[in-house]
Amino acid sequence: NFLSAWRQHFVLEENMLELDSTILTPEPVLRTSGHVEKFSDFMVKDVITGDCYRADHLLTQHLEKLVADAKCPIDKKEEYEAVVRQADNYDKEEMGRLFQLYNIQAPLTGNELSPPVDFNLMFSTSIGPGNGIPGFLRPETAQGIFVNFKRLLEFNNGRLPFASAQIGKAFRNEISPRSGLIRVREFEMAEIEHFVDPKKKNDFPKFDKIANLLINLYSACDQMDGKPMKEVPLGEAVSTGMIANKTLGYYIGRIFQFLVKMGVAKDKLRFRQHMGNEMAHYACDCWDAECRTSYGWVECVGCADRSCFDLTRHSQTTKVDLSAKVDLPEPRVVDCVEAVPDKAAIGKQFRKEAKPIMEKLVNMTPEDATDLEERLKEAGTYELLFNDQKYILTSDMVTVKRYTKTLHVIDVVPGVIEPSFGIGRILYAILEHNFNVRKG
Repeated sequence: NFLSAWRQHFVLEENMLELDSTILTPEPVLRTSGHVEKFSDFMVKDVITGDCYRADHLLTQHLEKLVADAKCPIDKKEEYEAVVRQADNYDKEEMGRLFQLYNIQAPLTGNELSPPVDFNLMFSTSIGPGNGIPGFLRPETAQGIFVNFKRLLEFNNGRLPFASAQIGKAFRNEISPRSGLIRVREFEMAEIEHFVDPKKKNDFPKFDKIANLLINLYSACDQMDGKPMKEVPLGEAVSTGMIANKTLGYYIGRIFQFLVKMGVAKDKLRFRQHMGNEMAHYACDCWDAECRTSYGWVECVGCADRSCFDLTRHSQTTKVDLSAKVDLPEPRVVDCVEAVPDKAAIGKQFRKEAKPIMEKLVNMTPEDATDLEERLKEAGTYELLFNDQKYILTSDMVTVKRYTKTLHVIDVVPGVIEPSFGIGRILYAILEHNFNVRKG
């Protein structure tokens, strides 16, 4: 059983915490994560029939057809191939310009196409009776892990690093589903979220076990320069900075070992780095494990360094602390500056608005608290601005407290390394790589 093998290779061997979260996801969760605004592809539409196409796929198909033409000049062939290599890297305006430049029309009718527009890939729904709560079918399992981070941290006794894994269905409203298991609207995913102190991503002792693995790597620089992929030892790729850190490199190595063990051919497997415009809104480095099939190179696994993006956004929105405590090697003495509101004076002056004003003051940064102190000394008043409102505070309403304290632990918002597996695509690649026809 494929999923049992995946669970053995990752969850059990790496001592991960496995989770099973809900498929229905409330809209605020995915708005906070950025999916509502940014989880989209470019779509073009046949202006007469209304048929819709994914823009980057249509661009690629059109240019590959031109390249395959025996009469295509060499210089034009090189130009088309360069555009195809960066098809995922163009923004909406550049994509529209390319459609006009190459006179791309609807493939079935030859009709004119509309300019590219953003199309959100999530299935929306309503949770509960009546109007209900807006929600979506989850486009990934990862958010279920992030919103349960506090519980997972408790299960791990509050210590970093640790990893959580989840296997389950995900849903994406693809513009043009095709190619069997390769591009579908409902599919099985297996995802891992490895939580780590952002300053200790290179402090990963187990990396030495896979440092000598030879892996086909296709860096963003090589893609931009039109160079082929290279077979590079994983340790060298990390030490030269091609791969951002040892934790990310370790998971790339483990993904490679798993895919080869399950039957993916080594010579038909590569790890391709995302280019700048192609990078997901939450990632600072990302590599895709791609398998060569009859459909071309197909992304089967993504391995991203999501930095602290998700936990920071969820913490800011919910006002819940999603940090972990990390021991300091030596005690550290720090200077503290805090605004201390006078509840009685602020309550008497501002009534219903007193609570948010006091919360704003308590959460001031040391820099803002210092500015507050200076303005009160100079003018006797301070203008507090938030929610498009101006509130005048006087020295009897708030004071600034200065003190020193000794820290033995600090709060750290963990960084996240995320391997994400498309189960159907991997199975298809395995079947194709191991399909043979006997002669005679």
